[in-house]
Amino acid sequence: MARNEIRRWTQKASNIPDDVLRQQALASLTTKRFHSDGGSVYAAQQIAGTRQLVRLIVALQTISDYLDNLCDRCETYDERDFHQLHHAMRDAVNPDAPLRPYYALRGYPDDGGYLADLVTACQSEIRQLPGYDAAKPYVEWLTQRYCELQEYKHIEPSQRQPRLIEWAKGYEEQFPELSWWEFAAATGSTLGTFALFAAAQNALSKEQAEAIWKGYFPWLCGLHILLDYLIDLEEDIQEGDFNFVQSYPSMGQAYSRLRRFKAEALQHVQGIEANTNIHRHVVNGLLAMYLSDNKVGRQAKVQPARKLVWSSGPTTWLFYGACIVYRIVR
Repeated sequence: MARNEIRRWTQKASNIPDDVLRQQALASLTTKRFHSDGGSVYAAQQIAGTRQLVRLIVALQTISDYLDNLCDRCETYDERDFHQLHHAMRDAVNPDAPLRPYYALRGYPDDGGYLADLVTACQSEIRQLPGYDAAKPYVEWLTQRYCELQEYKHIEPSQRQPRLIEWAKGYEEQFPELSWWEFAAATGSTLGTFALFAAAQNALSKEQAEAIWKGYFPWLCGLHILLDYLIDLEEDIQEGDFNFVQSYPSMGQAYSRLRRFKAEALQHVQGIEANTNIHRHVVNGLLAMYLSDNKVGRQAKVQPARKLVWSSGPTTWLFYGACIVYRIVR
């Protein structure tokens, strides 16, 4: 189902009139489609509504990946532009939000309605979620932090770290166990939002929604993005790109903290009463998905991280093997 949705959005992206927007839309759908595949596992836990949830997850993840490309690969460092673009993410999770001119600060290029269609697709599916009123404040919190991260980490390179540090200081009291880069990394995950979407398929109380938010942020979300940056470590060093894992004083400390993030994530998802298994499987699945990547074997510094898989038990080993097969057939 996820792949069918990717094909549908790829067809729409192929018709974007502006050359740059079309190239970046198609690139994001091609190179980052495993994000949508992975996110869609949440739709497997409840057969009723599966197709609708896949549509929602793929559409929101496609917005995320597309905007990331527009911020990262278009030779601009304009924070105001990034903020304007990311109104699309904010509007996508608010079913009552009107559309805005998302490209206003880059000369109103013509995308043929592509980004607006993605936003309205999300809004349409969200309106069908019975429990979304309870989930909405937490989805919006996660989305707002995600947008802020994207806005700050794509500005002029010399300004990125100071701006991120300043931003993270505002959350030190709320998340005292995190370094600034760990907080920033945790905000980059969309998994908490997808988990809330899945829960909102049924009646949901404020307390249940809050338990999901606390179950995912910061530990599970942080594990997700730290693993993502870990496998890109040498590539980012060579390209001069900012990498959160590089912020650790040593690789030994990085691995120690990854073990802590895994342990805390597994512990915190136990506080989610409904469908606890899916959330625990996501923790183990993240280890399997990222550490089965071919990039790991090519980096001497990163190879020791595979010990996290071997120490996590048979279920993770099974997921690891499945991910290797996935990479072959995808």
